[in-house]
Amino acid sequence: MAGVKVYTTENCPYCRMVRAFFRKHGVEYEAVDVGKDHEAAREMIRLSGQRGVPVTVFGDEVIVGFDAKRLRELFGTPVAGGVYDVVIVGAGPAGLTAAVYCARKLMKTVVVAENVGGQAAWSWTIENYMGFATIRGEDLIRKFEEQARGFDAHLEIDSVRSVRKEGGVFVVRTASENTFNCRTVILAPGKEPRTLGLPGEERLMGRGISICATCDAPLFRDRPIAVVGGGNAAVQTAIEMTKIASSVAMIVRSDLRCDEVYVARAKELGVRIYLRHEVTALHGEEALAGITIRDRDTGKEMSLDVAGLFLAIGLVPNTEFLGDLVALNEQGEIIVDENGLTSVAGVFAAGDATCVRAKQIIVAAGEGAKAAIEAHEYLAGEEAKERVPAA
Repeated sequence: MAGVKVYTTENCPYCRMVRAFFRKHGVEYEAVDVGKDHEAAREMIRLSGQRGVPVTVFGDEVIVGFDAKRLRELFGTPVAGGVYDVVIVGAGPAGLTAAVYCARKLMKTVVVAENVGGQAAWSWTIENYMGFATIRGEDLIRKFEEQARGFDAHLEIDSVRSVRKEGGVFVVRTASENTFNCRTVILAPGKEPRTLGLPGEERLMGRGISICATCDAPLFRDRPIAVVGGGNAAVQTAIEMTKIASSVAMIVRSDLRCDEVYVARAKELGVRIYLRHEVTALHGEEALAGITIRDRDTGKEMSLDVAGLFLAIGLVPNTEFLGDLVALNEQGEIIVDENGLTSVAGVFAAGDATCVRAKQIIVAAGEGAKAAIEAHEYLAGEEAKERVPAA
């Protein structure tokens, strides 16, 4: 289909999802890297008002971000029917590892996720995954995805809206109105970024405010930016942005919670760190023009002229779509036992959306493997029951 243009950046995982979607559905498109082509960046901003990628243009249609529902409406094809042995919700390290283990056991497997990689794909650098001294999050997730596809695990790019038990099967429904019937479910939906909750934040999201630095960083070359947060993700973002932005500030609500090695590196690179400060106001109409921050000890406020504000203030479990299907804890995390079993027979869970305390890529991958093994054992048990003759 001629006339489709996708504005991207080199390391944007959501851009990769748009391109993967078009390849899967046989849609011809032109990809333009706005991190390298400044004229194209200006064109993208003019068409969409966005300083964030991806942006897809098709005729008069402008699609901001990876909007699975709208892309399917315009370019998608119907999903094949039938009953799957397992539907895996989520394609981060937990979901993709579960897919490999399920497919190896010859289970009919489909992975349904609105993006591949989850928060792991946003990581600038990963230094604690076994087998790699250092690797970019994007590169590690690409290896996960290639391995899952190599074992014939079907990957469906879509957003899950509900999971329900209906009769003898589980029914997974998506934003694109697709339905997947299955005998077991592995929940690995991960977490989603927390936002500030300030007036104007939604309006300025993608217009100076970003939750994905690996996606949008190139659009702020030689411009002043700030990073909100005090963990490893925040300080890594600040360090990487010193290579791009004209100046970098970190706004830390309490104290730094990151590894000391990162703190020293950030200070050496000239990152200004405002400890015990919080953002109280956002300025700008069409795009972010600055922020107000307040010292939490003295109450004194000051303004910072920044063109970009990158949020790295934590994550919340992506579990609202579950309703009352399984038991959740007070944090909204899925309650699992040591084997990944939930409160509902046939439903298993793994990864950062569960109550397992360690939120690490390597832990999520291991929990995904466990959930897959348990799902296979559950199916084997159900099949054995079906073979027992009636008395």
